[in-house]
Amino acid sequence: MTSEDPLADRLQLDRPHSARVWNFLLGGKDNYAADREAGEMILQMFPDIALLARLQRRFLVRAVRYLAAEAGVRQFLDIGTGLPTVDNTHEVAQRIAPESRIVYVDNDPLVLVHAQALLTSTPEGACAYLDADVRDPETILEEAAKTLDFSKPIALTMLGILGQIPDSDEPAALVARFLDALPPGSYLALSDGTDTNEALNQAISVYNANSASSYHLRGQERIAAYFDGLEAMEPGIVPTSQWHPEPVDVGRDPSDVDAICGIGRKV
Repeated sequence: MTSEDPLADRLQLDRPHSARVWNFLLGGKDNYAADREAGEMILQMFPDIALLARLQRRFLVRAVRYLAAEAGVRQFLDIGTGLPTVDNTHEVAQRIAPESRIVYVDNDPLVLVHAQALLTSTPEGACAYLDADVRDPETILEEAAKTLDFSKPIALTMLGILGQIPDSDEPAALVARFLDALPPGSYLALSDGTDTNEALNQAISVYNANSASSYHLRGQERIAAYFDGLEAMEPGIVPTSQWHPEPVDVGRDPSDVDAICGIGRKV
């Protein structure tokens, strides 16, 4: 029996969801018992998962700062937003350029609730949220065009989202479809976990068996191939901690953490 509230039905509080588990790993409070149990299980099997989560978030901040300040981008399409936390895409971009326009995309109902309440724009810019699935690029592109001007450069950010897409849904083809819709001078910022650590592989396997969603680790070459046809910005496709690193105390040398990232420019 379902409730009369479709949003409540989608929350599935008895099963972990990726955005809420990630929120727990980042030290957030927007999660439930099932999410915390899954997070603790992963931490026991692969303690570096919390560090990986923090490094992914730091890459988001550095990437958006680079795109807004150095590349001069004023439009962002953030797919796989996750739960709002400090230094969200629009906050970083609009601190540099208040006129920046941002469209967030996620299909987690709790993200939708928080995004509507918290992701507010500067008066000069714009901030919109789409309740949509990355596997539906046509809907995302059509709706995003109500906020973004697709005749001008757009930064497409896909941080951790493609790992949630199984091979059967052809993640590389999804990236290509989004990039095809963007004009020259646009950028792709992307990061994802790799399958280079057996402990992480096993932890993710157990998580997938108990979660409402699944995560798919891939080899470094397959992730790097998402950037095919783009001009890679320095230092290229590298471990997440090594892309324009900052002197942040992470408690250990993070150079071998199992995730890679990069930014590519469409020419």
